[in-house]
Amino acid sequence: MILFFQANGGGSGTTSGAANRETQLNQLFDSLRNEQEDSKDTLGADSAMGYLQSLGVGLEDASLFLAVELLQAPSIGEISRAGFVNGWKEAGVEVKMEAQSAYISHLANSMARERDLFRKVYRYAFVAGKEGDKRALTLEMAILYWDTLFRKPGPSWVGSSTKIDWLKEWKSFLEENWKRSVSRDMWNQTLEFAYKSIDDESLGFWSEDGAWPGVIDEFVQWYKKKSEMELDA
Repeated sequence: MILFFQANGGGSGTTSGAANRETQLNQLFDSLRNEQEDSKDTLGADSAMGYLQSLGVGLEDASLFLAVELLQAPSIGEISRAGFVNGWKEAGVEVKMEAQSAYISHLANSMARERDLFRKVYRYAFVAGKEGDKRALTLEMAILYWDTLFRKPGPSWVGSSTKIDWLKEWKSFLEENWKRSVSRDMWNQTLEFAYKSIDDESLGFWSEDGAWPGVIDEFVQWYKKKSEMELDA
């Protein structure tokens, strides 16, 4: 990773270099704004999506949420000046579209195997994805985001050996049995359950006395009963 930063003009350690980088980033941000539609410190939906597409970000796959997290976007359709400048400063990437695109591509190609990176992106998706000041995602939106995140370049929620499609099973269970919204805890714990179910398709890690949210307990019981019925059929 360090070599990648160096190859792409990664950050100067001097105060003057940092100030110059910030000036350049502000200038780039201003060049991306539509002065008729965007406020001084915001890229609205059209400008934000145009910028992300120019970086090679897929607007219907996990790389969208990767970029949203990197830039600390307040919502999926908006990029703030502060998030843009601070995000790229922290990344230490040269202030050129080509370098930014290469950096995004590098991270995207790492998401499926680097679980801590994906976990950071996944958790921020909840922050940027919920509507306004609401504290939860609607089930419909949560399912849409799961479909987007667990798609290349993100990891697949599929068992490592017998290839059980856990995402399909999870969505089927929720659509049949869950009528409520998705809280932050449920959202975050779903990823932890996903990682464990990928590694252990028998679900041997789960127990009734564990600390999983109730909805995951219900899912495991639903899945085991469903599997037993299929074996008996």
